[in-house]
Parts: sequence; structure tokens; C-alpha cells
Amino acid sequence: MNPSSPCEGQSPEGDPPDDWFHLSTMSLGTQGSDGSRDDPEEPEERGRLKSKFVSAWNNVKYGWSFKSKAHFSKTSPLTMLGQSYLLSHGVERECFRQAFATLLWLTYRRGFPQLDGSSLTTDSGWGCMLRSGQMLLAQGLLLHLLPPGWTWLYANHVSKDDMEVQESRSLGPEVTKKGRRKSIVSFLESRTEVTHRRVVSWFGDHPIAPFGLHQLVEQGTSAGKKAGDWYGPSIVAHILRKAVDAASAEVSNLTVYVAQDCTVYIDDVVRLCERPLSEGSTGPSPAWKSVIILVPVRLGGEVLNPTYIKCVKNLLRLECCIGIIGGKPKHSLFFVGYQDEQLLYLDPHYSQSTVDITQDNFPLESFHCKCPRKISFSRMDPSCTIGFYAKSQKEFELLCSTVSTALSSSTEKYPIFTIAEGQGQEDESDAPPNSITHILTKDKARLRRTNNSNSMDEFVLL
Repeated sequence: MNPSSPCEGQSPEGDPPDDWFHLSTMSLGTQGSDGSRDDPEEPEERGRLKSKFVSAWNNVKYGWSFKSKAHFSKTSPLTMLGQSYLLSHGVERECFRQAFATLLWLTYRRGFPQLDGSSLTTDSGWGCMLRSGQMLLAQGLLLHLLPPGWTWLYANHVSKDDMEVQESRSLGPEVTKKGRRKSIVSFLESRTEVTHRRVVSWFGDHPIAPFGLHQLVEQGTSAGKKAGDWYGPSIVAHILRKAVDAASAEVSNLTVYVAQDCTVYIDDVVRLCERPLSEGSTGPSPAWKSVIILVPVRLGGEVLNPTYIKCVKNLLRLECCIGIIGGKPKHSLFFVGYQDEQLLYLDPHYSQSTVDITQDNFPLESFHCKCPRKISFSRMDPSCTIGFYAKSQKEFELLCSTVSTALSSSTEKYPIFTIAEGQGQEDESDAPPNSITHILTKDKARLRRTNNSNSMDEFVLL
């Protein structure tokens, strides 16, 4: 979607309602108030009040405020995942609302099947980094499986007639009869919504969901993690890689690469992405898998190094960027954009009841957020993982070029990470689960990997 051009079916006139610019009490009650498991004999009104109380308590406890507001400037451009929006322009503002509401929002849940090896049926208070990692992976999957510029129809309230106009233009001038056009548009709409629902189901809180909490916790056991532990952004990157590898039957033609020692090795990515042609196929070269590239980094000591802010902004301007996860224990966020000196994010610290994704037509509303929130760059934790997506070999080559340019524009002598020719010293899949990335002082600047009995998520600035 090109926000500089009008979105089909959107009026450039009028301002959005005030409740779009901030998190309102009503929006909180709507998105999480149906959660507790009430006694079937309990009176309906009592059950409703109990549910609202539990929702309110969980959200106060886990970081959401009823009175929190996120005000957005109408004079400064807002950047989100490679697109720029000027909110003073009605059409661009509506495009931003649609694009933000399309992002998958994965939060704390309660009442799901018990996690293996524990008695836990909720991740409230400990699973925020796993939820942030889910959102990062989900953005890559939406780009991988859905058409460019796709937005969630039921979130943006685009009318069916407007969808017909939009889709018929993409189908070509030969589709002229209204009846035929409606049939084709309905088919395309149905097909994309089925895909969208399938992606959401993959992140459900059920043991069968390939990227649900149960599977991610299981993948973390090889690194010594268990349900209830704190998961840092680096270990989550490796957990996501393992989860995608294990789900090759559900997600074909996709692989995940995790950078070593703050370096993306081009030959290693090529080796992962090249795959033999299927039997009977012919061609000059192997087929190419799409790739999600995850880069664990440290952007300073205890606080974000101010010189890296420009670099973070440059990366979020790129269409290949799928977001940044990071944060201290119980403070993980999924960053998707910025405006001026504030980051735009999705917050997993909101306890909602579990949705049964095994049911047909399960509700989707709680997996999407319509309330953008912001945080100052100065409050961003320096330990994070940055994500990118390339659909084809050509896109990967473009990614290498644009990311390198974005990194080199920083005034810092040594960039956040590098993209280098050649191979890493060890196979990424064989990386020891317990390791530390040490960032040396400038007079001895070089990256090295050492073993340690602590978590691989610890980054030390020497």
C-alpha cells in the first residue's frame, strides 16, 4: 500500500473519533472483559461483573492504564514498517489506522491448557517476550502468505462495494460485469480471510498450534528454559527459528536465519534459502525459499545509546523490516514504527481469556489492536532483536543493500550489526544454547563469542 495515494473506499474528509488517539476505558473493557471462566449456574449479571473485575485487575497489574493516552502529532510524519503517514491528511490517517489494526496483537492469555512440566495455565507476568516474538514472526508470515498491501477487512470497515472496485482494478479491464466482479471479489476476499484466520490459529494457546505458547516453551527447553522463566530477545530468536523449522509442513517455502555475533553472513543465508528443485522440475538454479532474518543486538549498556536512535529509525523506514522486539523482564514490547522521538509499539502486557482456535469461525477481534501507543526512545531497553523479511533472492539482495546503507548512516564508528560476505565460523543451528555476546570497547573493537553458564540472552558491554 502506498500511503501517498488514496486508499480505495476511504474518505479524506473528517477526523477520526477521539478514542482512536488514546486507549479508552471502553476499548479495554471490550477487548478483555469476556475472559473469566464463570460457574454456569452463576447469574449472567454477576458473571459479567466478575469478568470485568478480573480483566481490570490483570490489566492494572500487567501494565495497561485505563487513562493512558497516546497523542499523535498531525504535523510530523509517522513511520511504520517501511511506510510513512501524515496524519493531518484524512486518507493517509485512515491508511495508517487500517495498517495498524491489521498487525497481529498477541498478548498474555489465561485459561489455556496446562503447559508441559508445569501447572501454569496463564503466561501473565512472564511470557511477554515470547508474545513479542510471536508478533514479530506473525508480521513475517502475513507478508509471506498474503498479497502486498493487504489489510484486515473486518478491522478497517471497508465496504464490499469499495473492495469490488479495488480488486477489479487489480484483475484487469476484462472484468466488467457487476455480477462476475462480485463473484471474483467475494472469492478473493474469502481466500485471503481464510489465510488470515489460519495464520492467527497458528499462534493460538493450544498444544497443536505450531507457534503457540506451548510449542515455543517446548522449543526453549534445549536452552534450559521452562514455563515461568524470563525469555530474552536473543533466545526468543532461536526459539522462533526452531519453531519454523519444525512447522515446515504448515509453512512451506520459508526459513529463519539468526545472525551470529551481530553479523549476517550472506553465504549462510544463501545456503539456507537455496533448495533443490522438486522432482521433474527443470531450471538453471535451485528454487529459493523466503527468509526471515533475526538479528539479536545490544544498543548500549543500561540504556539505549543515543547515537543508535537514527539507525533504528532508518531500519524502521525499510519495507523489509518487520519490527523490533526487546525489553527488560516484564517490560517487553514489539516496536513497529516511530514519530519524532517516540517509538510506536504493540504491548503484550494485557491479560485476555484464551480463544479456542480449534473451533470454526473463532473470534478474531482480540488478536488485533486498534489503539496505537508510543514510548520515548530513551525508555527503550538496549537489548533487542531486529527482524527482516525477504520473499525472493532479488529481495534478499536488495535487503543487503538497503540495510547496509541504513546502518552506515549512523554516526557511531561501529554499526549495530553488519552484513558480510562469507560464512560464520560455526553452523547457526549448532550454536551453543548458553553463550554470551561480548561487545568490546572501541580501542579493542571486535566481536567474539564465549561460552557461559548463564543465558545466551545476556549481553555484556565491556
